[in-house]
Amino acid sequence: MNKYKWSAKYNAFFPIEMLPAYQSSWDDLSDLIDIDDAVEAEFNGEPPEGKVRGVVDGMPAWVDVPLPTYEEKIADAEAMKLSLKDNADSEIAWRQDAVDAGIATNEETAALAEWKKYRVLLMRVDTAKPVWPTPPVTG
Repeated sequence: MNKYKWSAKYNAFFPIEMLPAYQSSWDDLSDLIDIDDAVEAEFNGEPPEGKVRGVVDGMPAWVDVPLPTYEEKIADAEAMKLSLKDNADSEIAWRQDAVDAGIATNEETAALAEWKKYRVLLMRVDTAKPVWPTPPVTG
């Protein structure tokens, strides 16, 4: 006996024993069809590399991961920029502390200037078409 129904509209499997609860909370489950348990097991599992579960001819299928939208690319670049800035802030902070305390080595003072320059260049990156600066080499 099959344990699931399939909805192409929602690209989702619904456990038969839970249908009353789903039907009271979902807008429209009129497209539910019986689905073999083996199909559910395959398509509710881990997708192959570069694939996501999609719908082909009303049935579950592995389809290529869609390319990111323009907005997603910008959001990814913004996240990268923030991560790189956090790292630069960390590298700058302890070196600045050493300079402020009068105990910085010549190498730390020089590295501080390089990290500050890098951070400025990083903040100027246009995330719509990012060209990332190279971080200073740390020893």
